[in-house]
This record gives sequence, C-alpha cells and structure tokens, in this order.
Amino acid sequence: MNLTRNQFDVLSCLAQEDKPKTQREISDNIWKSVGTVNKIVSELSKMSLIKDGAITHKGLYTLEPYRVKRAVFIAAGFGLRMVPITLNTPKPLVRVHGVRMIDTLLDAVVAAGIEEIYIVRGYLGEQFDQLLAKYPQIKFLDNPMYNEANNISSALVAKDLLQNSYVLEADFVLSNPKLISRYQFATNYLGVPVERTDDWCFTVKDGFISKLAQGGTDCFHMFGISYWTESDGKRLSVDIEKACNLPGGMARYWDQVPLEYFIKDYHVEVRRCSFDDIVEIDSFNELKKIDNTYDAK
Repeated sequence: MNLTRNQFDVLSCLAQEDKPKTQREISDNIWKSVGTVNKIVSELSKMSLIKDGAITHKGLYTLEPYRVKRAVFIAAGFGLRMVPITLNTPKPLVRVHGVRMIDTLLDAVVAAGIEEIYIVRGYLGEQFDQLLAKYPQIKFLDNPMYNEANNISSALVAKDLLQNSYVLEADFVLSNPKLISRYQFATNYLGVPVERTDDWCFTVKDGFISKLAQGGTDCFHMFGISYWTESDGKRLSVDIEKACNLPGGMARYWDQVPLEYFIKDYHVEVRRCSFDDIVEIDSFNELKKIDNTYDAK
C-alpha cells in the first residue's frame, strides 16, 4: 500500500510512541495544521491504519517499506578548531556535560531500532573502540585519507552503504532524539529556517533544496544529518566517486556531491528542526560556553 506524504507523516509520528496522540500533538510534531491532520486522521482511520489516536498493526505493516536500514557516521576528521581538547581525543568522543557527543546520536539511532551502524574513523581511530562496550553492534570503516582530504574521502569509504541510510556527522549534540526516526519517506537534510546565517545553508524551492551556500538570507541553516532512499543512495555511490575524480574533488565536502556538483539529479527535501533540537559545537570556545567544566583547561 502506497501512502501519500501527509499520510506517512501522521502514521510515522504515531509509530514513534506506544501511547495515542491528540491531533494537536501530531500537528506540533509534523509542522502541519490541525485541519490537515484532522483530514489525514480520518483517511487513515477508514483504512484501518490507526484507531483511537494510535497506530494499528496494519499501520505498522504499511510503514515497513519506509524503514531505515542503517546509519553511517562520518567521524574521521581532526577537529582543528577544538584544540587543545582534540589533541588527545577525536572530536566526536569529546564529552559535553559528561556525555560523549557521538553518544547523543548513537542513542537515538539505537532507540529507533536501526541495527546496522557504521562509523568511518581516521584521526586517533583506535579510540573509537571504547564505543563497543556500549554499542557492540558498531562496525568500523577506516579512512586512510582523512589527513590528506576533506570529508568526501569518508563518504568514498562508505559509498556502498548509503541506500536507505542516515548519514550523520558525528560531532553534534542531539537534544531531540526523535529527529532520528525509524521511518523516512524521502531523501532529506535537517535544516532550521533562518532569516540570515553565515554558516552553511541551503535555499529551498517548492520544498526541495535548490542551492547550497556558505551564508545566506531567507534560507535553512544546514545540519549534517541526512537520509538517502534506496535509489538516491545507489546514485550517490556513483556520483561520490565521480566527484572525487574531479579537479580538487578530494578537497570538497561530501554534501557538495548531491547539493552542488550533481544537484540536478537529486530531489532533496528539507526536514525542519529547531536550534533547541540539536547543537553544533565548532570551536573550543563554544564548548566552554556550553560546558563550564572546560573553563580551566
């Protein structure tokens, strides 16, 4: 059974928790009006996919084709702006309020029931072995080029694992684990709508990313967490290799492959979130502002 986008959004929202949700709660979760939610709930009820505000067994079965199969973490870089803390510790393993940054993401992935987890490591790669005590299902991919190339080299190492997959930069602090859900409808990137930003961002046309830039207005602040469908993941595998062979290709960010070099071949949606949901710590000074235990270092 094929679902419309609105039907998927309501159904997957209900699948995140066992308890029923009100239409107002659904509306707040999926960024759609209560009127739209009311209409979709009525449709899904007639299809026996939900009942009394909760998803049915038939509803869960209907969501199975949209299940995320794996998560790939990009975690090979040095983290130069986080010196001195990264002199002895890879940035994803830096603790914020006592918790490793990557744990906030891994916990969300595990909670979503995603069983295949890959981490592309490079700088001080052996230190990532400590994660196995808590997450024994992790598989590591070693990037021997991490010190000579940008993160496109990590994507190259993992290029055959991108189908039905999340791709996550490993150095975020995730406050809202529900951003990592077990079902996804289409290829997408996380983004926060902003009036102006100096950071990496994308402009959107008709719901799809139309341009990637560093700095912009009336755009979406970009967060490096994306999802790739089976067809887009297959295409991305080929295009990453092509991009690496372009002049200067190994000096680029991997996101530029689908959002710049070959953007005409992809229809990438924006999945909205807020700055309360996720934090990007770019420098040691930013780390100290968030966690004052580093003030003395």
